Amino acid sequence: MSWINRSLALLALVFSVTGAQAQTVGRTPAAAEIAAWDIDVRPDGQGLPQGFGTVARGKTVYAENCEGCHGVGGIGGIKGGLVGGQGTLTSNHPIKSVGSFWPYSTTLFDYVRRAMPYPAPGSLSAADTYAVVAYILSLNGLLPANGRLDAKTLPKVRMPNRDGFRPDAEFSQGYIP
Repeated sequence: MSWINRSLALLALVFSVTGAQAQTVGRTPAAAEIAAWDIDVRPDGQGLPQGFGTVARGKTVYAENCEGCHGVGGIGGIKGGLVGGQGTLTSNHPIKSVGSFWPYSTTLFDYVRRAMPYPAPGSLSAADTYAVVAYILSLNGLLPANGRLDAKTLPKVRMPNRDGFRPDAEFSQGYIP
């Protein structure tokens, strides 16, 4: 009997035993617990929190939380740069950065809010997240040095590669593997 067949047989046994016992596992989360995880931001800006951030504040937040991985001014760093690459995506040596590859400024906010900074993801306030995103966009020439972002202005930032993503033909026909 192969390891796959043994694994399937074991799973069938586990499900039959646990189903017969009808035990309840876990608990219903409290509304506050759900709210803490319900922080997604869509490309159109739906889900952006209240607050605002400036490029000037973002420079400080970036220096304190991001520079160690992404380099001074978003260039280089051990985890790659965030700046440059505009016009290189169709070249033999594309540079994928926030300014060249990222399609939506709002999903940049969402990513920074959820996954950064390493090693303390989600530790930035909404205001500091707006600020660091403003700074990164400014470094890429997409927001002026005196720029300010909030839930109304962030979705209006048009990223250079906004139209560079197209659905796969199979996906657009409803096929999802």
